[in-house]
Amino acid sequence: MPPANAKAMVLAPLKPVLLSTMKLGIAGLSHDHVHLILSDYRDGKVNIVGIAEANKTLRARLQQQYNIPDSLFFDDLKTMATTKKPDVVLGYNPVAKHIDVVEVCAPLGISVMVEKPLAATLAQAKRMEFLALKYYIKLLTNYETTWYPSYRRIRDVARKDSLGQIRKMVAHDGHEGPKEINCSKDFTDWLTDPDQNGAGALNDFGCYGANLFTWLMNGQRPVAVTAIARHYKPQTYPKVEDDATIIVEYPTATGIIEASWNWPYSIKDLEVFGDEGYMHAFDKDNLLTHIDKFPTVTSVAPPLAAPNDNPITYLESVVKNRMLGISDRSSLRNNMIVMQILDAAKRSIAEGKRIVL
Repeated sequence: MPPANAKAMVLAPLKPVLLSTMKLGIAGLSHDHVHLILSDYRDGKVNIVGIAEANKTLRARLQQQYNIPDSLFFDDLKTMATTKKPDVVLGYNPVAKHIDVVEVCAPLGISVMVEKPLAATLAQAKRMEFLALKYYIKLLTNYETTWYPSYRRIRDVARKDSLGQIRKMVAHDGHEGPKEINCSKDFTDWLTDPDQNGAGALNDFGCYGANLFTWLMNGQRPVAVTAIARHYKPQTYPKVEDDATIIVEYPTATGIIEASWNWPYSIKDLEVFGDEGYMHAFDKDNLLTHIDKFPTVTSVAPPLAAPNDNPITYLESVVKNRMLGISDRSSLRNNMIVMQILDAAKRSIAEGKRIVL
């Protein structure tokens, strides 16, 4: 016979897996990645204490979708931050306004994580770096690919020297285009604006390769950058390029970034060639590996270990332990080099020449 409490056991709701006990503040709602954190909030996984967003139409739509109480909403970030006193603020606003988040939060001692890239321009990034260092806050950048087990597996193998010295890296990142894949109008309005986003596909997807190459090259700054941009769909994206190719030169290796809003399908993959081996991450999990004379094999990467398997658990660990997150993919150190690469790429396109850093 089943136990007497079997019915209660079956009917008892499962408790949500709490990702973090931190008090989270949200700056902006116009980046479509905000749906990820709002879904976690709705599911009881995170504690959002305040949301700063001036667009009341956008606010109302997401409030209804995720059952958010009125008490969480504020028209401006400073009022939210001083009233609710979040432990960290997550930026889901236009890239050019990431600097505004840091200007408010840094003097208050509140750490910040923004969606990639760090800033729209190198000048903005330098100001943000100054504020983060002056006020001793963590300033982090969130990339989707940071949470890909396949990419971590490539770096682990490379660090064991199984591939030999890295000689070439190729990153393909992009999709059919933000309008083609039905990104929201609130998102595409600024994503396709050169001032609000800093560029088009070059900033949106070029930052991924720059971030990964900096990580794989152990924080080494490249010696030169050469780039070209294409405008295949001027009728759809009249203000910005929709395709970019960036060559990143290191003393012992070359990186090639292919960033596009013009792929026939969505793609994020990474190839790494060494003196003794080759690895290709097809997606977040699946890998092809060829090392020396051993047969080529395909495999599934082992899952990431907590807390480095999720941006929120990672963020909490970094904020609580200041020695963490110094040079990894989300770090300020890494992303200042990313911004230098993107800035050099823009200058290369404008001047039609190789830019020496």
